[in-house]
Amino acid sequence: MIAARGWILSLFLLDATAVLSEGERVLKQSVSRIQPRQKPLTPFVKDNLANHGEWTTWFNVDHPGGNGDHERLDAIRFYFRDKMCERPMGIEARTTDWVPAQKTGQVVHASLQEGFWCLNKEQPAGKTCLNYAIRFLCPTECNLTCSMGRVNAECDACMCEDHVLHGMVSLADGAPAAEATVYVQSENLKLLTESDRNGGFRIPGVCPDGKNILKIKKARYATVTVPIPESTKKSSIIHVRLKRADKPYNVKNPVDKVRRIGQSVILCCKAVGNPAPDQYLWYHNGTLLDSSVYKYNSKLVLRNLNTDQAGEYFCKASNEAGSVKSQAAKLSVIASDEASCNPRPESYFIRLPHDCFQNATNSFYYDVGKCPAHTCAGKTDKGLQCKDSVAYCCGVSKMEVREISCSGFALPTKVAVECGCSMCREIKMTVRGTATAADNGEPMRFGHIYIGNNRIGMTGYKGTFSVHIPADTERLVLTFVDRLQRFVNTTKVLPFNKKGGAVFHEIKLLRKKAPVTLVSSETNTIPLGDVEGDDPIAELEIPPNTFYRQNGELYTGKVKASVTFLDPRNMSTATAAQSDLNYINEEGDMLPLHTYGMFSMDFTDETATESLNAGKVRVHLDSTQIRIPEHLQQMKLWSLNPETGLWEEEGDFKPDQSTRHKREERIFLVGNMEIRERRLFNLDVPESRRCYVKVRAYRSERFLPSEQVEGAVISLINMEPTSGYSSNPRAWGRFDSAVTGPNGACLPAFCDEQRPDAYSAYILASLGGEELEAVPSSPRFNPNAIGVPQPYLNKLNYRRTDHVDPRIKKTAFSITVAKPSLSTAEESNGPIYANENLRECEQAHYSAAHFRFYRVEGDRYDYNTVPFNENDPMSWTEDYQGWWPNPMEYRACYMKVKINGPQEVNIRSRNMGGTHPYTVGKLYGIRDVRTIRDMEQSNLSTVCLEFKCSGMLYDQDRVDRTLVRIIPQGNCYRESVNSMLQEYLVNHLPLAVNNKSDEYTMLAPLDPLGHNYGIYTVTDQNPSIAKEIALGRCFDGTSDGTSRVMKSNVGIALTFNCAEKEVAQQSLFQSLRNSPRQSERIGIRRQQREICIGQANMRRVTQRRSSPRVQCTPTD
Repeated sequence: MIAARGWILSLFLLDATAVLSEGERVLKQSVSRIQPRQKPLTPFVKDNLANHGEWTTWFNVDHPGGNGDHERLDAIRFYFRDKMCERPMGIEARTTDWVPAQKTGQVVHASLQEGFWCLNKEQPAGKTCLNYAIRFLCPTECNLTCSMGRVNAECDACMCEDHVLHGMVSLADGAPAAEATVYVQSENLKLLTESDRNGGFRIPGVCPDGKNILKIKKARYATVTVPIPESTKKSSIIHVRLKRADKPYNVKNPVDKVRRIGQSVILCCKAVGNPAPDQYLWYHNGTLLDSSVYKYNSKLVLRNLNTDQAGEYFCKASNEAGSVKSQAAKLSVIASDEASCNPRPESYFIRLPHDCFQNATNSFYYDVGKCPAHTCAGKTDKGLQCKDSVAYCCGVSKMEVREISCSGFALPTKVAVECGCSMCREIKMTVRGTATAADNGEPMRFGHIYIGNNRIGMTGYKGTFSVHIPADTERLVLTFVDRLQRFVNTTKVLPFNKKGGAVFHEIKLLRKKAPVTLVSSETNTIPLGDVEGDDPIAELEIPPNTFYRQNGELYTGKVKASVTFLDPRNMSTATAAQSDLNYINEEGDMLPLHTYGMFSMDFTDETATESLNAGKVRVHLDSTQIRIPEHLQQMKLWSLNPETGLWEEEGDFKPDQSTRHKREERIFLVGNMEIRERRLFNLDVPESRRCYVKVRAYRSERFLPSEQVEGAVISLINMEPTSGYSSNPRAWGRFDSAVTGPNGACLPAFCDEQRPDAYSAYILASLGGEELEAVPSSPRFNPNAIGVPQPYLNKLNYRRTDHVDPRIKKTAFSITVAKPSLSTAEESNGPIYANENLRECEQAHYSAAHFRFYRVEGDRYDYNTVPFNENDPMSWTEDYQGWWPNPMEYRACYMKVKINGPQEVNIRSRNMGGTHPYTVGKLYGIRDVRTIRDMEQSNLSTVCLEFKCSGMLYDQDRVDRTLVRIIPQGNCYRESVNSMLQEYLVNHLPLAVNNKSDEYTMLAPLDPLGHNYGIYTVTDQNPSIAKEIALGRCFDGTSDGTSRVMKSNVGIALTFNCAEKEVAQQSLFQSLRNSPRQSERIGIRRQQREICIGQANMRRVTQRRSSPRVQCTPTD
């Protein structure tokens, strides 16, 4: 225990004698010679005393003649009695030339009882004392009163000499908190003592009046403020428990707003942390706003706006642990009479059916226009609100009907002709996916899913999950916990589509290592890394008597230890990386980390019933595994905050001075850590060499701007530098994901300015769990298809994964991340962007260079009379002919149709208004799909065909029974109808007329019939999910199951018999061959026949719904 005598003298100043003796001690130290231009060892007066008194005027009652200069206190009192106090607290001296005494280099003396004097005989030969003046620090009038004890000399606290305070400081898990500093709160914090190794401290002299406040501090823990409780006893006891200090974390970001000149606006942000943030700063276009002018806190109010105030705003929240910056919000300020939306729609092309080739444009595409859903200026609230109660967005304000000429019929479509400002559509955001083992795909069954400390869902039997994202979420952090403890608790930061809809993620989980038995009283070592033929990256050293129980008691006995290491030298572990490998720096910016391995630790007692904590644990890092020289200097230990998904620094690495590795040639670094509430750690280096890679996803390999796919998950695995570069062997260093929006996605990647080939990356993409295909790189490059011009493409060394071996999947590509050269024009337009040009990457025009993925089209085609992008719920338009009448609830309906015949057949559903007066006879849309041949029966094929569900239209006024026509291609006749379906339709009039034997017509059922009827109906808040689930049930032929393989003989609604066509007979699709526009391509089509036959044979083998197929009918 550290003695308290020094603290009380300096902090409470028990009496004036103590003050004077302290002053004498200081002055005696100053008697030694002070060399010129040297800083004196000790000042004449303590700075903390100066805060509690007033200085007198300067006195000069003597001159340096005779034996020296004597500024005696009794002489000053004689001449200036009314200007001197009785008990001065400090003294200062200077020459008459204003040079402080301690800077003259002369030997001087001072005393609060005697005054100041300088003796000529003590000065260097030939030197005499200078002429000095002095002043005294006198106490100000004290107005402090004490309910117990008395006022101290500084007049800032009450003292009770007969009282002793005993304290105990512990950590969150109950372990003692050694070296915690204890302060008393007054005008300034005053250090009293610090806790001993058992967490205890003792402070005499403080009054237990309930008014004295203590502050307890410890590195990496939040400061605790605790009052000394009231007591009449001579001793008191307090217990303090420290919690880990957390940097601020944003839970509310300012939102984009549009205002007109002269209006007012409020921007808000909110951050949480431990302790709570105590400061907010606001920035406009990167410049700090003056808080004395704007009077802001977490809210910024701007009144009487003008155009100069438009731009980006963000806030910076701070507490004692650090700072964090919010997302930037864009404030647009427009003139009072200016239109806030561009009235002219942008081009948006839709693909027409196969029998609607347009000779005028020589294509199957038609421009229907669209209005981007930007924020606009609508009606403002009466009061200022952080988020407008009603949000306004640009959207379609006027549409008109166009008739498109097709082969034998006119196809109606609705085209956007004018945009305007209206209320935004309410959207719901969802992430869904599967949680499976990284090694063998075993599902995590019935695992728990958390956001922070709140459980928000569970995984299903097959590891599936679906999570609705709370509104205003900027960063979605989910933690997956296996109830059976087979897998490591996994925290993921999942990108999602902020415009609404669902994004599919595959969560890969690391399997826990089998526990080993340790003896708590011995030193234990555990290797980190088990790559065959290579040394471990690091090693854990657990000293003896390190383990503690949850109540803080020392644990003795055997310990079950499971330490699971994610080794970046193993490529298969990249997708199991925790979080998104980001941290917040001192300025509050989110920056990336480069990992050299993550490890999860789980310690329990011998019976595996109680979780144990560990005190000081050492990590010995093998420096030969870190071959980038600057990384050795920057390597740190980090722990994961599961609530924020951010990594926080635990400590540095230093050269290992121990003798344990003395005989080895390898050099080790050592870092210290404690294993308490956090169990996931990281060996990481902050990486400043960053770039962004631009990627887009498309519905087909036509790569049209209108066919861009939103909601695709693009993943990038950063690789270690290549062989020959002074760095690690091949290993991954970071894993990032992003979701494509209307303008693609920009993914962070490591790059090097000096060596273009230093860093490489693998990039892959998926949509709804289906892998997308990359553009081929062999047998030769096609820069136009890849999306990157030469010679930059060669510099990037683009290679699809099957470049060398065609048996490998085609769903990824690799590049060298060559940072663009400022002096090379062709490198200034993508696809690689420097870190500072992120905004340029995000806003890059479609014509700018970018990498591409595409979805291999199956034999399926969708057409909606009212255009709607299922990946963008904001594109929904109020219209009676909309396929989806309710933008908050999407209902998907499928019918299972069986074909008896030797050929696969294209089947169309034509969906029209049936009973609603506004839509009767009007087209909702068309669906075309090709049957899938049964693997065992060559004369049987089946298809799941979508049709428009019956129900309320958008105005929710009355229902419409959709008139659905099922039309198979070719020489077919209706063989049978599901008896239960037929009975339902007969009992629910009206009944559609079926005069044609080669098709089937029905008024779609209102009820959600099941597999017994051959009808599959699913309702969800996302159209893609609804269709995916309904399609899976249809393939399976059940009402609650799912399958990716078509089951041909179960759950059938309709059966057609399609005889093999004669050679001279032509289908609607084949007739396109004879059109004048197509005749010149007949030679090419004949070459395609062999390819199509091969693909048909392949379908007979696979028969999987997810398998990509190219239609074997003539293409455009």
